[in-house]
Amino acid sequence: MNLLLMGLPGAGKGTQAEKISEKYNIPHISTGDMFRSAIKEGTELGVKAKSFMDQGALVPDEVTIGIVKERLSKDDCKNGFLLDGFPRTIAQAEALQALLSELDQQIDHVLHVNVPEEKLVERLSGRRICPTCGKAYHVMYNPPEKEGICDKDGSALIQRDDDKPETVKNRLNINIEQSKPLLDFYDNKGYLVSVNGDQDIDKVFNDIQSIIEK
Repeated sequence: MNLLLMGLPGAGKGTQAEKISEKYNIPHISTGDMFRSAIKEGTELGVKAKSFMDQGALVPDEVTIGIVKERLSKDDCKNGFLLDGFPRTIAQAEALQALLSELDQQIDHVLHVNVPEEKLVERLSGRRICPTCGKAYHVMYNPPEKEGICDKDGSALIQRDDDKPETVKNRLNINIEQSKPLLDFYDNKGYLVSVNGDQDIDKVFNDIQSIIEK
């Protein structure tokens, strides 16, 4: 079972990825993890990727695809995988199709965890951080015992610039623009399934299970 997971920041992809990986015993492969392990193992492609990352440059597609190929060829992917954060472009999606057919495999589902934009702004801009110990809170979902004060050390909580509504909206708009061609690409191929992410975590997972097991 080969799955791709898509969704905007704040849609709850990470939580669902963990649940899917555990339930179906397939590895959850995120782009960041893949790069980190290739760099740590010192593979030829890992070294190449690191040289671009050290310069703050984007890692070229051919290097990224090579690292994905190395990862998908490992034994733990024999029963399938869950890819998260890759592909990000049509070129990468086409390269992934070619790579999978080379490995005599294909994608079963592209799961798109869909949450209305205003809900995402609410989720992402509600985060508050303790500047002293770094503990994170959320004004709605994980509030401190005393409003605006860290439970651990009594410091006044702050909202990072990244988490301010206008910054969040801007970030989401960029993500929406980037992901739309990819969603259309998989929709046209008949792989895309949309899941309502604006509900209880377990309900979202139940919906995902019914898609996978159908």
